[in-house]
Amino acid sequence: MIPRYTRQEMAKLWSDEYKFNKMLEIEILACEAMEKFNIIPKGTAEKIRRNAKVDVKKIQEIEKITRHDIAAFVQQVSQTVPKEAGKYIHFGLTSSDIIDTTFSCQLRDAGKLLLNDLTKLRNVVKKLALKYKYTPTIGRTHGIHAEPITFGLKLLSFYSEINRNIQRLKNAIKEISYGKLSGVVGSYTQLPPSIEQYVCSKLNLKPEPISTQIIPRDRYAYFIFSLSLISSCLERLALEIRHLQRTEVQEVEEPFGEEQKGSSAMPHKRNPVLSENICGLSRIIRNNIIPALENIPVWHERDISHSSAERIIFPQSTILLDFAIYRMTEILSKLKIYPDKMRNNLEKSLGNIFSQRLMLKLINKGLTRNEAYKIVQQIAFEAKEKDVEFRALVSSNETITKYLSKNELEEIFSINSFFKYVDYIFSRVLKS
Repeated sequence: MIPRYTRQEMAKLWSDEYKFNKMLEIEILACEAMEKFNIIPKGTAEKIRRNAKVDVKKIQEIEKITRHDIAAFVQQVSQTVPKEAGKYIHFGLTSSDIIDTTFSCQLRDAGKLLLNDLTKLRNVVKKLALKYKYTPTIGRTHGIHAEPITFGLKLLSFYSEINRNIQRLKNAIKEISYGKLSGVVGSYTQLPPSIEQYVCSKLNLKPEPISTQIIPRDRYAYFIFSLSLISSCLERLALEIRHLQRTEVQEVEEPFGEEQKGSSAMPHKRNPVLSENICGLSRIIRNNIIPALENIPVWHERDISHSSAERIIFPQSTILLDFAIYRMTEILSKLKIYPDKMRNNLEKSLGNIFSQRLMLKLINKGLTRNEAYKIVQQIAFEAKEKDVEFRALVSSNETITKYLSKNELEEIFSINSFFKYVDYIFSRVLKS
């Protein structure tokens, strides 16, 4: 079943109509190859190509009797072509030759759609990162104020991760772009490797170097693992938006429609539901790693334990990820960003964000690290407890003023000092 909101291009790849028509294409290509190598009569492939028609409903009806989808497919298609040609459909082939080669085409093409989606998302993130390159905001560790960064740097981190995921997805597409027509145990007992080579070249696939009855499932697991990494990246970004939209923070806000309602009970609510959706979908995609890994071990040259799981986890993962990437791109394209609120939140630390700079300066003046740490920590805690500015307490502390002049303190409490390598980081990331 195709979930709601599935985009048309991705949904088409996983439709029965697309699958069976791709299988028919492979069957016809196999006949072309067999003609070329004088295994079947000339003109067979053309007769099939001209007359063959896929009828999904008819296949489903036949399958109720055969209990075998490929047998039903072959029977239905064969009925639509002249008998002298129809008898060569699926000649010397086994079901997995057709199923796995079709599946490789579906996964490769789904991967290309995702790659296009991911590239669009990367471009949106890059644009925002450059726009807010020097916008000060507070960096948080453990959810607590740490030291200032810029909002552009925060976004640049996601840009870099998306770049890595693009490369991983490219590798995964290569990993899955293999077909096989090597027969029931992978040793070409009925048809020579030349048939496989011909069909795979026409489909822009590589022949699987050594298959059993199936393409090795580690290729499939590698593909879905790359999707899981992408989904985790999306969740990290969505989670950041959710945290920054909290009432106590309010540094960014998801787009919210004029007629949209945040709550059935509370009219004031504007909840980050779009980002929350992405977080939920990411969990499903990641969970699909487990059956993909468990599908790698099969009995001897093949069993069918992997098949039922694959029919669920791969359409589901590609469809959900396609939706999640598209949704995140929409969120970021219309994201409301509040630099003034970032500045206000940064100032809520009362200047404690300068504690490390002060401590290091005292160490350079001759104090041990432990001595400097203890002095600065006591002042920072006092500032927080009394709700007074850290700098005011520092300026009136005799121990500190003994070591540091007013000019030196002025330098320590300059926020611009935190941003001196912003250009360097951007240059390094964008160049790579």
